[in-house]
Amino acid sequence: MEYNKNDIHFMQIALELSSKAFKKEEVPVGALIVIDNKIIAKAHNFCESTFDPTSHAEIIVIRESCRIIGNWRLTNATLYVTKEPCIMCSGAMINCRLKKLVYGCKDKKAGGVDSLFSLLNDKRLNHQVEIVSGVLEKECAEILSKFFKLRRQK
Repeated sequence: MEYNKNDIHFMQIALELSSKAFKKEEVPVGALIVIDNKIIAKAHNFCESTFDPTSHAEIIVIRESCRIIGNWRLTNATLYVTKEPCIMCSGAMINCRLKKLVYGCKDKKAGGVDSLFSLLNDKRLNHQVEIVSGVLEKECAEILSKFFKLRRQK
């Protein structure tokens, strides 16, 4: 599936969120959920500061969006995230019946969407999610590379 101007716009916002995470020494991943071209929730990773391995940006925005709309189903929602989601986050997307995922760069070491696993389009599961990948891929990969390069130097 190809991306459009809206996908680029929302991914730029997700990148801004990843920059905030970077400044807080969190892995720089930003995410937001959009319904009818309106941002419902946005977040970045908070695993380091909360000591919580489930505090991925995707999980945070799914929880917040469900709370805001008053429903655990996100059947009309699109989740934008700068990096390919892991299997935990992919499972949450299936469970909340997410309509569409748009992500920036692949995660070859832990990707649950395309790189290692293909959970979101597994026909054995009760729900499949539309996938768009590669939106601002270079920019999304660069901030992650910079972050981990700095971390290795410490």
